[in-house]
Amino acid sequence: MLIGVQGLEKVFRQGFLRRRVHAVKGVSFEVRKGDIFGFLGPNGAGKTTTIKMLTGLIAPTAGTATVFGHPIPSAKAMQRVGFMPENPYVYPYLTPLEFVEMCGRLSGLSGKKVRDRSRAVLEQVGIWYAADRPVRRLSKGMLQRTGLAAALVADPELLILDEPMSGLDPVGRKEVRDLIFEERKAGRTIFFSTHILSDVETLCDHVTILRQGNVVVSGRLAELLKSDVKRTDVVLLGADADFEAKAAELGHRARRAADRLIVEIEGQAQVAPFLRGALDAGVTVVEVAPRHETLEDLFVREAIDEKSGESRVAG
Repeated sequence: MLIGVQGLEKVFRQGFLRRRVHAVKGVSFEVRKGDIFGFLGPNGAGKTTTIKMLTGLIAPTAGTATVFGHPIPSAKAMQRVGFMPENPYVYPYLTPLEFVEMCGRLSGLSGKKVRDRSRAVLEQVGIWYAADRPVRRLSKGMLQRTGLAAALVADPELLILDEPMSGLDPVGRKEVRDLIFEERKAGRTIFFSTHILSDVETLCDHVTILRQGNVVVSGRLAELLKSDVKRTDVVLLGADADFEAKAAELGHRARRAADRLIVEIEGQAQVAPFLRGALDAGVTVVEVAPRHETLEDLFVREAIDEKSGESRVAG
């Protein structure tokens, strides 16, 4: 176990009246060696506050946490951690190469080693072509890549990334996803916070979802998502308005997409009779696609739906 969190809480005092804001409420979870761990939740759920406590940037109000077995805050543990904050601050008068080299030196690298390692990680994140440009001239996505390079420069065992895909275009997101997979293959453990659910579903072994400072879901992703078919989408070509009306009479939802009709069928038992009816009517069946529960379904149900009051833990 690389990270162990038990009952972690954080209360802030805000405003003239020192009003109590309970940002994190008894959060508990574990991160195992070699996992890609997704830390999820709506804006304001307490993700970044929890990460700041783990990295020693703020002190917890209550509860305990360990990183590499060391109670937080721990400078010794952070020597083995690469951290990328949600909004990396890079000194605007430096270049990406100068900034990453500075971070490498702060991590104990020196001489040729820090220069070679800085170039390697800047190439790895796809920003080497702009390594000599002043940071103030870089785009948001380029700043994100620079922050990611700084997190990687000391060759850490554990990467803690807060919203690493923020500001990246689709190509950049794919490149960061590929990089995360590569880092895991190299033996690293990755803990990252994000609101891009498709990335989590593609990448993660384990997820924890927060809502209003509480853990509402935690477990291995394969165990949390229901494996049974939720619905079946049937894509049809040549279906006229009468056929669409008949599908509606049978209780199926239907929608048009260009010249195709997409019919959503709840329950597997109804799929075969519907397909026979479509073929008898001379309609072309283009695709039959079973739909399983997605992370988005789970997230909306547990993290956004206020009526869902029970937490869910698996694994």
